[in-house]
Amino acid sequence: MACTDTTRTGGRVSAPHVHGKVMRKFSWLLLFSLLLASLSGCSTTAYYYQAAKGQFGLLKARQPVDSLLAQADLDRELRQQLETAKAVRTFAEQQLHLPVGGSFRHYVALDRPWVLVNLVVVPEFSLTPHTWCYPIVGCQAYRGYFDLAMAERAAESFRAKNFDVLVAGVTAYSTLGWFNDPLHSGFTRLPEDRMVALMIHELSHQLIYIRGDTTFNESFATAVELEGLKRWLDAHGDSRGFVEALQRLTQREITLALVRHASARLQDLYELPDLGDEDRRAAKTVILKQLQADYDGLARHWPQPGPFGRQAPDLSNAHLALFQQYNTFVPGFRQLLREHDGDFPRFYDAVRALGRQPKAARHAALHALNERFDEHF
Repeated sequence: MACTDTTRTGGRVSAPHVHGKVMRKFSWLLLFSLLLASLSGCSTTAYYYQAAKGQFGLLKARQPVDSLLAQADLDRELRQQLETAKAVRTFAEQQLHLPVGGSFRHYVALDRPWVLVNLVVVPEFSLTPHTWCYPIVGCQAYRGYFDLAMAERAAESFRAKNFDVLVAGVTAYSTLGWFNDPLHSGFTRLPEDRMVALMIHELSHQLIYIRGDTTFNESFATAVELEGLKRWLDAHGDSRGFVEALQRLTQREITLALVRHASARLQDLYELPDLGDEDRRAAKTVILKQLQADYDGLARHWPQPGPFGRQAPDLSNAHLALFQQYNTFVPGFRQLLREHDGDFPRFYDAVRALGRQPKAARHAALHALNERFDEHF
């Protein structure tokens, strides 16, 4: 990329005159902008800079967890969550064989409920999301922003082209092991079992990440999250947490079935020849409204909010694409773990072997595993 942006460095300065601390800061920002491709994708310097600046801000604001726990006046609820997080690190490393490294050793208090927002865009008459491609992690079906205003401007540019657009807050993300990801208040505000699950999910990304296959990566991490949480709750004798986790899993599976059914109807609609845009648009609205009504009819009786909340928002192709990215192959990965007798190292080896196959072949294998899976959580 060849472009000039003096906002990045504050102007042109010859290297001998740059203070070492400033130069190290710039080097961190440049490194972040190049490596944090899971958060980035815009080809402009301004976009990369906001991603790098946001990540640098997190690292600058972090405090060692152990130092916080040593404070006598630390908030009681935060203390409990930080102590749990320390235990999760040990559990994930020893029982799930995940690469913990320096992750979650530090804490950041955020001034917002999300750490960043993701932009998902899908053509009006398609279920295939737009992708952004990066030199390190390949193509991804979402783009992350620390700068909400910049995300909204990007969203508007896609809306103007009749894309379905979703800007959604993200509780956590992984830098894929490039940096020591901090714990933050997005984690600690969650109920304990959900914090545990989220930590496991993000650590899973550090272990296995297949370039350019969002659905594979997110489904894998979600499967490890579910199985890891099950073992955590069992180890701690948390029968109530187990029941609630089972309820959420059931709600997720029911929602996935609804989304798949609606997606099949939409795909048929989008492939119809000789249908005008207005008629296609009207029929699409009917299908999505029916999905929303079906979900709401079930969710009002659920003991906990479902994947779309207590009541679904106005749904679009973007909602369906994002939800399926995280859930499509979860049953298949869980079946693969079962076929390796719950042995995580052997399971990870099998997942890596799948990841070495061409995309079409590994997806076909996971679809077959999906079909063999029978839920006995």
